[in-house]
Amino acid sequence: MVYQGTLLSVSDMERTKHFYADIMEQKIMMDLGTHVAFDRGLSAQSDFADLVGKPLSGKDRPNNFELYFEVEDLDSWQEKLQKVEGIEFIHTAKEYPWGQCVFRFYDYDKYIVEVAESMESVAKRYLAQGLSVEETAEKTMFPVEFVKALL
Repeated sequence: MVYQGTLLSVSDMERTKHFYADIMEQKIMMDLGTHVAFDRGLSAQSDFADLVGKPLSGKDRPNNFELYFEVEDLDSWQEKLQKVEGIEFIHTAKEYPWGQCVFRFYDYDKYIVEVAESMESVAKRYLAQGLSVEETAEKTMFPVEFVKALL
């Protein structure tokens, strides 16, 4: 068995394509109308109940699943997404104990989307601030070898 990706059941395919392709900058690899495959394993399917052949119970916010994206410029992405109508922020950027800053929001179909700065960026930031390789490894919880490779 080989894992092939994540499929989102969506209510409006055109709006989903606009959001993930145009706003989140994910490349569409295949568009079959009711099914769209983006690069990196993300897919969207409209009319999912018809596809599986039975009605599915509605969902408001499952809150038990999230899509995870990494970026190099978190502030510009947060600013961009705050301007998108219909996006509900769960929280704006906050820093976790390991140094990574993230924000989360609900997409149009109420799936949680997390946007985080890459951990490589976090480690490089600590090194640029003068932390040693060992201090950076301890703070980020990465092996010393990983941090050394960033130099």
